[in-house]
Amino acid sequence: MKNYKVTLIPGDGIGPEIVAEAVKVLDAAGEKFGYSLDYTKILMGGCSIDEYGEPLTDEAVNTARSGDAVLLGAVGGNVGNSRWYDVAPDLRPEAGLLKIRKELELFVNMRPAYLYDELKDACPLKNEVIGDGFDMVIMRELTGGLYFGERYTKEIDGVMTAVDTLTYNENEIRRIAVKAFEIAMKRKKTVTSVDKANVLDSSRLWRKVVKEVAADYPQVTYTDMLVDNCAMQLVMNPGQFDVILTENMFGDILSDEASMITGSIGMLSSASLGKTKLGLYEPSHGSAPDIAGKNIANPIATILSAAMMLRYSFDLDDAADAIEKAVAQVLKDGYRTSDIMSEGMTLVGTDKMGDLIKETLCKDTIMR
Repeated sequence: MKNYKVTLIPGDGIGPEIVAEAVKVLDAAGEKFGYSLDYTKILMGGCSIDEYGEPLTDEAVNTARSGDAVLLGAVGGNVGNSRWYDVAPDLRPEAGLLKIRKELELFVNMRPAYLYDELKDACPLKNEVIGDGFDMVIMRELTGGLYFGERYTKEIDGVMTAVDTLTYNENEIRRIAVKAFEIAMKRKKTVTSVDKANVLDSSRLWRKVVKEVAADYPQVTYTDMLVDNCAMQLVMNPGQFDVILTENMFGDILSDEASMITGSIGMLSSASLGKTKLGLYEPSHGSAPDIAGKNIANPIATILSAAMMLRYSFDLDDAADAIEKAVAQVLKDGYRTSDIMSEGMTLVGTDKMGDLIKETLCKDTIMR
């Protein structure tokens, strides 16, 4: 039996609840498909600040680095009224997330956005826009750009001034472009590279390098699109997209937009990947502290993120497929958490949704 080491980061808010449901499903899949997982928990985010005075310790990073994959819940709290935010930016909960991505050299974030037929009623778009649905992946550069550039706030000529620096080099752009085209080769062979080349020097370099990479993949249809146009196209014609390739900040914004047209951000999984099999897997939503402990959070995004972990870090495609099919079947059977609830469906809580997916997974056959 194959054994893998998984570092668990339950984190803050609803994080512990949704991670617990993902573990439940992972273990059930392990029994069915003949693998086992050893879990080691570490603290990151506000809970780490409370315990150690910093959002992520070096010891925690070393623990994550020694494992085969990392499964994360969520970090952070209410920005407006949390003790965790009345500090320097590098001591806030989200700094832990930036640190672990950097330390594990996870330079690409992959976020699938898929509309289940059963959730078309939860999609805010009109039926004529939805059409036959959509199935896209957003490939976001993760360790460069505005979020990692030099920043400062100081008084200049008597005026308080804040500066954030957006920097990319050709190597950072090329490595994620290669990843995007490789993923496209396994999908519908279409890449849309999103930038702001009509304004930004960094985007003009981005476009130049991506075009060079595209030449190595003649089977892939490649187009450039300005980010403001892409934001419009996502709500006008989402079905046109296959793989969207973009830089850090644009990807942050566009992936959240894409998540909402799937019906709920609680449905969107993600993977942060690098050059090795070690990846970090997390739902795209936040810690939702207002609903923490109420057993109403949607665990599906975390469960689907766990399935991505099986596929991309462990090459357990059959187990990943089974989990994804179990999720689809539970939705088809009419079960919903409150964020995706619609008339005629059956409302269930966080733990019940996890139980239903586990039970469906354990059946001999899963119908689509």
